This record gives sequence, C-alpha cells and structure tokens, in this order.
Amino acid sequence: MPKRILVTSALPYANGPIHLGHLAGAYLPADLYTRFQRLDGREILHICGSDEHGVPITIAAEKEGVSPQEIVNRYHEGNKAVFESFGISFDYYGRTSSETHKKTSQDFFLNLYEQGVFKQKTQEQYYDEEADMFLPDRYVKGTCPHCGHPEAYGDQCEKCGTSLSPTDLTDPVSAITGNKPVIKETEHWFIPLGDYQEKLEEWIDSRKDWKANVVGQCKSWLDGGLGDRAVTRDLTWGVPVPLPEAEGKVLYVWFDAPIGYISATKEWAQNLGKPDEWKTWWQDNETSLVHFIGKDNIVFHCIMFPAMLMQHGDFVLPENVPANEFLNLEGRKLSTSKGWAVWLQEYLEKFDADLLRYVIGSTLPETKDSDFSWKDFQTRVNSELADILGNFVFRTLSFTERFFDGEVPEMKNPDSRDQAALAEIERQKKKISTSYNSFRFREAIAETMYLARAGNRYFTETEPWKTRKENPQACANTLYVCSQITAALSVLFEPVLPGKMSKLREQLGIPGTAGWGDVSASMIAAGQLITPGDILFEKIEDEAVEHEIEILKERSSAADSADNPYEDLKKETDFGTFSRIDLRAGRILEAEPVKKSKKLIQITVDLGFEKRTILSGIAEYFKAEEIVGKSVVVVANLAPKKMMGIESNGMILMGEDREGTLHFVETEAEPGSPVM
Repeated sequence: MPKRILVTSALPYANGPIHLGHLAGAYLPADLYTRFQRLDGREILHICGSDEHGVPITIAAEKEGVSPQEIVNRYHEGNKAVFESFGISFDYYGRTSSETHKKTSQDFFLNLYEQGVFKQKTQEQYYDEEADMFLPDRYVKGTCPHCGHPEAYGDQCEKCGTSLSPTDLTDPVSAITGNKPVIKETEHWFIPLGDYQEKLEEWIDSRKDWKANVVGQCKSWLDGGLGDRAVTRDLTWGVPVPLPEAEGKVLYVWFDAPIGYISATKEWAQNLGKPDEWKTWWQDNETSLVHFIGKDNIVFHCIMFPAMLMQHGDFVLPENVPANEFLNLEGRKLSTSKGWAVWLQEYLEKFDADLLRYVIGSTLPETKDSDFSWKDFQTRVNSELADILGNFVFRTLSFTERFFDGEVPEMKNPDSRDQAALAEIERQKKKISTSYNSFRFREAIAETMYLARAGNRYFTETEPWKTRKENPQACANTLYVCSQITAALSVLFEPVLPGKMSKLREQLGIPGTAGWGDVSASMIAAGQLITPGDILFEKIEDEAVEHEIEILKERSSAADSADNPYEDLKKETDFGTFSRIDLRAGRILEAEPVKKSKKLIQITVDLGFEKRTILSGIAEYFKAEEIVGKSVVVVANLAPKKMMGIESNGMILMGEDREGTLHFVETEAEPGSPVM
C-alpha cells in the first residue's frame, strides 16, 4: 500500500452558499474516507478551497453591483465556516485568488508553454463594442434554436438543456449592455488533448476498481476523439496569462482550478513552516492521490488535469476518482434559481450536523442519482439513530449505572451467545474497513449500524432485567459484552457521527486518541467507570419536517412568481409569419441516447409521407425507450441543423410546467396530418 494518501475535494464556486447537493457529491464522502483513514493510522492530507475565478463569479458581481473580489471574499469565508460547523475535516482550505495560486498556475502554464505544448490559434468571437470586451459564452444571450426559449445563454439553454455555442443563438445580444455584438478575431492558446489520447487510454485502462460511471464517461469522451481545448480566454477576472502578448487574457478556469489543489497544499506547507513539504504529497510516488468530485467534473479530473500533469512530468497522477452522481430533493432536481434547495447553514440552525451526515451518508448517490426527502430524514433519525443506536447505548449505560454502580462488570464463564456477540465486533470491523477502502460508504454505514442492531438483539435475547436477580453473573456478562460493543461503535461510527461519538467516548472513559486498531472484543476494561449523559439522539417531530417541506414549497412558488408564474409572451407576430410554420402529426418509431451528450436523444419520427431523424434535448426528462410509440407534433419545415455530428431535421414540440418538467404536445391525428 502507498505510504500516504492525498485527498482533494472539488473546489466549490465562491458565488453562493453550500447546499445538500454539494455535500453528497464531493465533501461528505471525502470526509468519511479521510476520517476513517486517520483512525486506521494512515498518513493522509485533505485539501480543498474556493474556486474564485470564472464567469459565474463575474456575473454574480455584476448582479450585485460589486467587485468580483467582494463576492469571493464573502462566500469563501461563509462556506469555509459552514464546512467547519458541519464537521468536514479539511487540513487546509485555500482559495484561487491568492498570490500563491496565481504564481503556481502561471508557473505551470509557462512550463508547458516552454515545452512547446500549446497551439496558438485565431478564432472569431462575439465582441461588445460599447463595453469594449470580448464576450464569454455566458455573456451572450439569445433565442434557443431548438426550443425557441428567448433567454438562452451562449453555452446552454436552461429551458431544454441543449448545449450551445454563442453563434448558435438567434438574435444574440450582450448580457452586459443589451446591444447586438459583433464578430471579432481574437487569439488564444490551446492544449492539443488529442496528442495525449493514447497515453490517457492506457492510463485509464490501468486504473483498477474505478467506478463504472467514471470509466464510462471517460471512455465516451475518448471514443469520440479528443481535440484542442482553449486554456486562455478574454476576461479581466482570473489568473493573467504570463505572456507579454496576452494582455487582457486570463487562464481558463478549467485549467487553473485543479492547480488550486497544488497551490493550497503549498500554503498548507508554508503554514507548517516547511515550505517544501508539499512536494512530498505531489511529487513522491509513495503518495496515492484521490479526487472526490461530482459527475459533472469527471472529464476535467480524469482526462484534462491528468494530461496536464503527464506533460509537466513532476507530479503523481490520480490513483482513484470516486465521483458521485447527483442528489435530488423531494423527487425533483435541485435548483437554486427555483428555490428548490436546502442550504447547509439554514439546516445547522435547526438540527444537529451528525443527523444529516448519517442520513446523506446512508443515501449517497454513489452509482446513480439518489433522493433526499425530509420524511426519509425523519424516519432514519427516529428509527435508526434513535431507536437502534441510541436505544442500545442508553440501555447498556443505564443498566450498568443502576445495577453495577457505573462500573463495567467482569465477564466469567461466557456462554456461546456471549462469545458470538463479541465475535461480531471483529467481523463487522473487517467488513466496515473493506467498505471504506473500496469507497462504498453507504455500505460502510449500513455495516456499522448492523453491529448496533446485533447489540440490541443480544441485549433483548439475554434479558438482563430478569437475570440480574435470577443469575447475576449472566447479567454481568451481558453488560460486559454490550459495553464492548458500545465502545467499538464509539470508534466505528466516528467517521459518520464525530460529534456524538466523541460524547459517547467521554461517557465510556475512552481516551480521545482511540483509533481503529483499538477496536476489539476487550476494548474497555472490567471495572472501568462510565458516566451516562443525555440520550444521544432526540426524535424528530412531524411538525419539524412539515415546516421544512412548507419552506421548500414557498420558496419554489416565490421563484415562479405568484403574480406571473409563466413566461412573458413573446413579441406579437402576424398571421402570415405564423402560417409559414408547418406543424405535422408524427409518431415516434425509434429513440436512442446520443453518445457523449447528457441532453440529446436521437429520434426517428414517422410523418406519414416520410421518416425523419430529429434530435431533442430531453434525455434528462425521459428515457429513450419510454417515448417510442408516442404521437407528437413536429415543426416539419425547420431548417436542418447538425449537432454532435448528426443532422436534425425538425423539432418536436414540448410544453413545460411551472416546476420545469417537460411534456409532449400530443395529437391523435394520423402521421403527416397538418396541425392547425
């Protein structure tokens, strides 16, 4: 096994607060893993920080009328504090606006530049003459060519989800001035990712035990062939490109953000008073590098950043990238813009951090999207934490205090049931270790709770409330065994419930330095004095979760706007213009997902007089096999458009409800019939 482990969590954008989706993707899983490895005696370092560059930061600043630095300062400090309150145990939390990061990123760029890696290309880009600046994709707005949404951005239509380029938009305008932009030439530096294709394929094939979702997304990109990707862009906020001819250009955020892991480690080492210590973690082959991210960051951490590290040559490559899928909320996708989110700071004002750590940890989206609901939160807290773990601990400690003067009794002549219960400790310890080392955190938590279940069952079956009079030694044996299980749980549950287990170890008189290796069937000595405290877990009342559900509904309604929940009508048009749109009834014959696209489904539609191939950005709402046979309405005379290498000949009409869910506009007319 490697000598040390370097853990990184994806750098959260410093343009908003942390919500439950963030936790489930990159932060709680990393913390569970880090805490376990520390308990197991491994040398481990957990690095994170704020991603403070990129267009989302500048857009947030413009909305508030403040500088980008004011935005990142606010959210950096706020998010850092809320992570600490939640128990995320970063060894260092840096930021990409620091001088150390600026120099580290520029040095990295220059290293590759001096090796002759980059291609310099001239490209055409939208330019706002009044603002005197080139417009990044999110600064261009217009009408989506696919669904007609008038407020689409230059990188994506928020309505239908289709990926776009600024030049795809109809009637584009600058998001800054509202003026129509002009096309102007600009120069940028590109990294030829295709040059690394073969090396990346060999490297990914050599990674053993990676998650199928991670490997699958990597293979999809590689199968499509890697091309050139810009590493610079025209912006004033970011790390300046360190070349005399690159004035007004910054490093693309995808390039500088992962370097933030390195710069943050440098700052950690500087704070230690050992400025070169960062090299031990990044440049020594005895280091195992593990990236914890959400699935939207897989390509950056498994293809682009490794290509950069390979070319630089001085750094270790990731040993594993256990990316998670997405967490939904009450059966719907999280959406901060629509008010459908639970922010961590607000949660912590009402509930204990450990409760949420347990519930989210038990339902992590490790291989597919999962869902958080307040009712499930209540059920898991009440029936698992309170009724199983909390009840077992309370029974054990209260009986010991009442009938053995608070001292762990001595075990004598244990029977087979006593021995079997003690054996569960070592058996579960091994299972839990295997699960943590394999990044199966849901399983690790379930196996830990199994030990509490086994303890409860043993307590009930041995009936110490009877044997305390009929057979005092049998009662003593029961309490000894239950004390050992309780002591074991106080360490085995430490990665998940650090606050509660610290209190439990205080009650048991177990030193704070207890680690994984101390867990055994004789962890706490006979005669050890215990001091029971308050019960560990209070139950959640119905009113509490109903209140949280109501808050969600109110926010969502407010976002939809009660006065005008629907979009404004588009500009008036005349009948002659409208009559030129040819709407026809059609029937879907075949449908399949488009490779390398999260949004598009390739659909074959029968129009009666011919069959058409149409691409539709509905993959997040429907499975391909579910829509075969549907009768639909097609815009039949829409000009063909090529996307993802496939020509789309028409558009299928959809309706969208207030919650953002798409529905087919259907007709019972036979295929080919005009829709009037």
